[in-house]
Amino acid sequence: MAGSSILTPERRIELNPFDIDAWNLILRESQARPIDQARNFYEKLVTQFPNAGRYWKAYIEHELRGKNFENVENLFNRCLVKVLNIDLWKCYVFYVRETKGHLSSFREKMAKAYDFALDKVGLDMNSYSIYADYISFLKTVPAVGQYAENQRISAVRKIYQRGISTPMVNIESLWSDYCSYEKNINPTLAEKLISERNKEYQVSKKIAKQLETVTRGVNRQAVSVPPRGTAPEMKQVEMWKKYIQWEKSNPMETEEYGQFAKRVVYAYEQSLLCLGYYPDMWYEAALFLQQAGKQLEEKGDVKLAQQMTAEAMQLFDRAISGLMKHSQLLYFAYADFEEERMKFDNVKKIYDNLLTIDHIDPTLTYIQLMKFTRRTEGVRAARAVFKRAREDSRCRHHVFIAAALMEFYCSKDKDVAMRVFDLGLKKYGDEPEYACAYVDFLTHLNEDNNTRVVFERILTSETLPAEKSSDIWDRYLEFESLVGDLASTLKVDERRKAAVTGGKDEGTTLMLIDRYRFLNLVPCTLDQLKLMGYNVSFNSLHDYCYYSCQSC
Repeated sequence: MAGSSILTPERRIELNPFDIDAWNLILRESQARPIDQARNFYEKLVTQFPNAGRYWKAYIEHELRGKNFENVENLFNRCLVKVLNIDLWKCYVFYVRETKGHLSSFREKMAKAYDFALDKVGLDMNSYSIYADYISFLKTVPAVGQYAENQRISAVRKIYQRGISTPMVNIESLWSDYCSYEKNINPTLAEKLISERNKEYQVSKKIAKQLETVTRGVNRQAVSVPPRGTAPEMKQVEMWKKYIQWEKSNPMETEEYGQFAKRVVYAYEQSLLCLGYYPDMWYEAALFLQQAGKQLEEKGDVKLAQQMTAEAMQLFDRAISGLMKHSQLLYFAYADFEEERMKFDNVKKIYDNLLTIDHIDPTLTYIQLMKFTRRTEGVRAARAVFKRAREDSRCRHHVFIAAALMEFYCSKDKDVAMRVFDLGLKKYGDEPEYACAYVDFLTHLNEDNNTRVVFERILTSETLPAEKSSDIWDRYLEFESLVGDLASTLKVDERRKAAVTGGKDEGTTLMLIDRYRFLNLVPCTLDQLKLMGYNVSFNSLHDYCYYSCQSC
């Protein structure tokens, strides 16, 4: 850290693009400059931290100071719906109020802005000012005639009642204002209306206090950065998950599933503003939306069910087009989500998009695409995917194993499977993992002679480096000890010793242990293994050693 104070913020960012302190230093400097001189920096800032509401807000406010309203509109279009940061949304409402007053349609635009804000962030515990400002605005709307007056009263009452049903900081003030409002409108009717809403208010008030307790310590201003596994980071993750689980427990005891689901989804959205590089948070949020859609459909709320399903799709899209654009896990989960909806063309696009990313190993993607194609179009179509994978120079040996096993288990054709393994062996004969997979396959088929032939092909091949042959020799010895006679076992053991030790007598006892070992069972005590320097995970052997070596 001492060295970082010597470096300029720009240099620190070059070394670590996620150095938040360095970015903040430049931000403070940029805020004092004309926007034309600072705009390039702001673009870099929001590109690096696309879900950081406070950085978007700083950028927008700087453009506002320069009265660049068209730029402000464009910035809001880029971030507003994706970044449900309460301060950013308050900035949006302020912008509409301050810049649209000269328009003849101002009142309609202002009402739409408030409604838009409440629909997106109205569940936020810090949304009081939006409700209060909206109510104040509605009260000032001119009303000519009794009908218009009644319309205005209904509109104000609706927002009051929506607010007092939402747990938030300062809800007591909203309730007090509501009571005064009803009493001023109609003292006779007020008592009845207030009484009807009192229970709802009491629940919201109680839950608001619980919400403050549950979220105490949660850093809502944290900027999403790749996790490093530090204690403070893990503490924040734990607290966010605790908050989400609390919302999932339905503390408001609402019987309306849609309202319950919206609160949980909002909790997830808030967590993703700070934990945007955690694939599990994205997946769990999408999974909840998917499950909520199914629940709502079962309950007959088809419209909201479709909305939840659409939001799940949008969430996956945001993830893989944003911070999680390199997360294979989320691409695969998204593909399964679309496959379940029978949107097969979408699935292919998802896999194709992932395969276009050059620096990501495509092997697992091809395997998943091959599985998907086999499920939906059959083995013949899956073979075309395998062919495509073979032609991709980035692909590794695993795809041959997957293709061979697909042929065996799905086509029930061991000969085709063996031909695939043989084809891969020509290319990956120097990969012990591939060789072991092939011989394991042959072993399970009881193809003893073919298995020996493959072992010999691999071990006598010039492509397999000597330092990589140890695992293959171990597997060969294990195979012979299972199916061969003692003479063949001893012969392989001698050849193994010569290959691994170069004919030296070093480690002969350790190799003897390998001859008699079976799975985690070994013919020595744990202490004896340690003394001999036998290289194995002692913890995993402890129980086996205890039971199998009592007579050693």
